[in-house]
Amino acid sequence: MRVIHAGVLAVTAVVSVSAWAADANHGKELFLACVACHTEKADALGPSLKGIVGRKAASLDTFRYSPAMTRSNITWTETKLREYLMDPQGTVKGNRMPFSGMTNRTDVDDIIAHLATLK
Repeated sequence: MRVIHAGVLAVTAVVSVSAWAADANHGKELFLACVACHTEKADALGPSLKGIVGRKAASLDTFRYSPAMTRSNITWTETKLREYLMDPQGTVKGNRMPFSGMTNRTDVDDIIAHLATLK
C-alpha cells in the first residue's frame, strides 16, 4: 500500500510541476509589447534584454542607464526579474522605465521563460 501511495505522490508532483511550468512561447508573444523599447538597435529606448537572465543590472556599456539602476547592484535572477516586472518602481525606485508593472504572475513567468531563451 505504501508503494502505491508513493507512486501516486510522485505522479502528482510531476503533474503539478508541469502544470505550473512557464510557457516561453506565450512569453515570446507577450514580449512583443516590450520590443517597442528593448531591441538590439543602437538607438533603442531601453537596453537589450538578450542575455539578461544572470546579468548584472546596468552592465551593458552600450546603454545609458538611470542612476537608480546603476546603483541598484541587482543581478537579474528569475526571482529579481519577477519582482521588477511586477513592480518596477518598487524594485528600483527612480528607474526611468515608463512601465507600471504586470499583475498576472503567470504572464510574468512566461516572459521570464522567454527571456531565458535570449542568448
